[in-house]
Amino acid sequence: MVKTAEFARRRRGLMDMADEDSIFIIPSAHERIRSKDTTFPFRQDSDFWYLSGFNEPEAVLVLVPGRQHGASLMFCRDRDADKEAWDGPRLGPEGVVKALDMDDSYPIGDLDDILPGLLEGRTRVFYHFGRDTDFDLQLMGWVNRVRAQKRLGAQPPHEFLELGHLLDELRLFKSKGEIALMRRSAEIAAEAQVAAMLATKSARHEYEVEAALQHVYRRNNAVASYEPIVGSGANACVLHYRANNAPIRKGDLLLCDAGAEYGFYASDITRTWPTDGRFSKAQRELYDIVLLAQTECIRNAVVGAAYDVIHQTAVDVMTDGLLSLGLLKGSLKKNIESEAYKKFYMHKTGHWIGLDVHDVGEYKLGGASRLLEPGMVFTVEPGLYIAPGTPGVPEKYRGIGIRIEDDVLMTAKGPEVISDGVPKTVDAIEALMARG
Repeated sequence: MVKTAEFARRRRGLMDMADEDSIFIIPSAHERIRSKDTTFPFRQDSDFWYLSGFNEPEAVLVLVPGRQHGASLMFCRDRDADKEAWDGPRLGPEGVVKALDMDDSYPIGDLDDILPGLLEGRTRVFYHFGRDTDFDLQLMGWVNRVRAQKRLGAQPPHEFLELGHLLDELRLFKSKGEIALMRRSAEIAAEAQVAAMLATKSARHEYEVEAALQHVYRRNNAVASYEPIVGSGANACVLHYRANNAPIRKGDLLLCDAGAEYGFYASDITRTWPTDGRFSKAQRELYDIVLLAQTECIRNAVVGAAYDVIHQTAVDVMTDGLLSLGLLKGSLKKNIESEAYKKFYMHKTGHWIGLDVHDVGEYKLGGASRLLEPGMVFTVEPGLYIAPGTPGVPEKYRGIGIRIEDDVLMTAKGPEVISDGVPKTVDAIEALMARG
């Protein structure tokens, strides 16, 4: 797990990026009602967690660079024996200072009295406007209270900046501690994919395959990092299919896009396999195109390469493959220029991953694709989707959806696939499923 000292280093690093007349305000996530008086499982806001390691709701982290009496301040719930008997223990203000290496901590009920004083004399406010409209209004109320004192010499903030402008760059580059957690997350997700493959031959419905995934996650103290996609047959052509309740037909392909969240860090793996354990000739022809594309994408993802090279490689390889099967007509160049391939491949080839499945970080800098650097972690996920009824396509290819996705760590030596614990070649998948 990430150590307390690392959270403190992150806070200092963020404050070092700003002027001493700045202030950072980061609220925690809220508990959300699921139905009546039951709540969804609480999941802390990623930015709040990244800077604090504090996993309670009703809290606000305030960073005040250069403040003489302490720069890292936490507002949180008081200890309450009656409520803790129902909902579990709380750290409380005193516990937060000791456990999280904060300079000071106050009851959340004191926020309205204290925060205007912290805003006074600060020129810039770093905050995520628009995420929480209720907190937005509270913050503007505190600012207006300082403004009302201008005649008495108060100096209110006059510049409001997006917190992500600074924080996203810090989060994009993973530390050793983060990488260790991401490796473990990927290991669990790979184990779950293998379990799902083995469960498929006896499963009658998609949700039975999902159950195999969830069993592995919980057995390893993880949860799903997003709602799993378990789509068999034509459902694999629905990019964000999540019903996971259709019958499984023998001879179809099943697309499983699922990841684990371990220690707050996500993994994201997709595999596609035949429900009866054997690829048909048409399925294999399309599958091999997608696998070749992914292999080439990862091979080209080297330090100093433009991030856009990954997607362009996928487009080049799969367009060429579609031409070889007669699913596209004309020259490679014209099909790429006209984006004819989007009929079968309509999404990008990956994304950053970390505390969020689709993690923060700019993909372009100064209008140009940013270059890959050590410490970045991203997915590579080409796919082909030929929905039923697609005109001009032979019947044998219709209703086939294929995606292959892995998590890739950029190291000084090159790309490292940290989700390689699950097979993805045709022969390896068939061999594994023969054991089921």
